[in-house]
Amino acid sequence: MTYALYECSDPACRFRFPAAEAQMRKGRCPWCGEPVILLHHLPTPTERTASERDAPRATLPFAALLDNVRSAFNVGSIFRSADGAGLRHLYLCGVTPTPDHPKVAKTALGAERSVRWSHHRNAVTLAHSLRAEGCTLWALETDADASSLFEVATPHTPFVLVVGNEVTGVDPDLLSLCERRVMIPMAGGKRSLNVATAFGVAAVLLGRALVGAAPPKLHIGSEGIDRCS
Repeated sequence: MTYALYECSDPACRFRFPAAEAQMRKGRCPWCGEPVILLHHLPTPTERTASERDAPRATLPFAALLDNVRSAFNVGSIFRSADGAGLRHLYLCGVTPTPDHPKVAKTALGAERSVRWSHHRNAVTLAHSLRAEGCTLWALETDADASSLFEVATPHTPFVLVVGNEVTGVDPDLLSLCERRVMIPMAGGKRSLNVATAFGVAAVLLGRALVGAAPPKLHIGSEGIDRCS
């Protein structure tokens, strides 16, 4: 299936959108019904996937443990973030769906094939084994004892970021095996982010720290525009 970028020909509408060419035979704007103009042909998902397969993949001494993360869409998103951040492994525990679930693959978009993973029935048992192998466990949590991810130094040993259930958080017995609790500071009224979003932020920040990259600094320009360096 080939895709293209279209724009409504009506100057009062100008609705701009991508669509499969086979679905645009009538050539009408889905917003107002006027004829559309074909702007660009777009790469197909197959072409993008082939390009991604050719790209080298770096892995860090950094893994994650997902304890009873229920949503297959969240897990798929976590696979994509894990791939982008260079994680070496995802430990899927309890009810956490595996890439065998079609909804995981739908949001992972191929990352489930590039990130190593394994399923474990009991996260606490696994955590004991990981600690015995020399891994350091950190929990991504929002409690009062948690340190800001912007202020912590990554451990010198291989470490595992523990992410808990969307509603109940990290299992208390699993939490007791974690050497540190980390959180993402929130500026709004909500106390936390969606689990997949939070994982993505944490994975990128910790991954950058492991390769020695300084986090970006935010500057406010003279016109009040935020600029990152």
